Amino acid sequence: MRTQPGKTIAKPALLHPRNPHQGRYDLAALCASDPELTPYLKNNPKGEKTIDFSDSYAVLHLNKALLAHYYHVTNWQVPEGYLCPPIPGRADYIHYIADLLTSEDHPKVPRGKNIRVLDIGTGANCIYPIIGSQSYGWKFIGTDIDPVALKTARVIVQSNPCLSNLIKLRLQPDLNSIFKGIINPTERFDLSMCNPPFHASEAEAHAANQRKRSKLAKGKAGKTGKTRNFGGQKNELCCSGGEIGFLTRMANESVEYSRQVNWFTSLVSKGSNIPPLKKILSRLGARKIDVLNMNQRQKASRLIVWSFLTD
Repeated sequence: MRTQPGKTIAKPALLHPRNPHQGRYDLAALCASDPELTPYLKNNPKGEKTIDFSDSYAVLHLNKALLAHYYHVTNWQVPEGYLCPPIPGRADYIHYIADLLTSEDHPKVPRGKNIRVLDIGTGANCIYPIIGSQSYGWKFIGTDIDPVALKTARVIVQSNPCLSNLIKLRLQPDLNSIFKGIINPTERFDLSMCNPPFHASEAEAHAANQRKRSKLAKGKAGKTGKTRNFGGQKNELCCSGGEIGFLTRMANESVEYSRQVNWFTSLVSKGSNIPPLKKILSRLGARKIDVLNMNQRQKASRLIVWSFLTD
């Protein structure tokens, strides 16, 4: 593949066809969208421009540039200690679930405010509502149990005119509920989505984060400089029972809202959790159950989707 000047950071080659983050990052264009990214550019061993992905400040400014360039979001920030998500992978989730809204009779993804999406655990970054609203014009309700995260997400929404009419945020007051207390009796949603916490304890989450940091920083011994903590908050990373516990609760609770949500969807980090989840959903009476596989570079991820409706 021939690379033009400035297009030097390789990204996953197997992204969804509608995902705009194909090929290589156009660093010249991204720096034009967010000049604060420029100081973080460096040469790799081949002499190509890249950034240090173990430097959390560099990753933060890369994300800001991507959101400005592709999604018209010019005011975005993540508080210290909260997750800073990889934009291409998050966009893939949106484009894959968009396909659930198509059919042989209507092969084009529906766009506009008539499509309503519920994002469970939207976080301080508000990333799924941002990408979904700007990619397809859908309306989003983002929920979270963390008031600080929602306060930050609300600032992002209110400070970007392109988001203010498409994204609303709601606090989940009950730590043991997912849909209850959020979905009103007369509301209908085309899709719900979730990136669940997948660790069962803080110790497990901390160990995983340390392994990730060590891998990213491999070969950079003695490196100094400022770093941010993007390890994530406790509720972003872990919950009672881990991922399978959370998704089991979600599946059980979804029955009560089976006529108000067309498609329930969630990321599943651990492939071994898929078979028991499918058995649970089948037992609960889900009419349609599927697993959508997403291959992103060396990382394979998957979505489980289900519906209790027949049409």
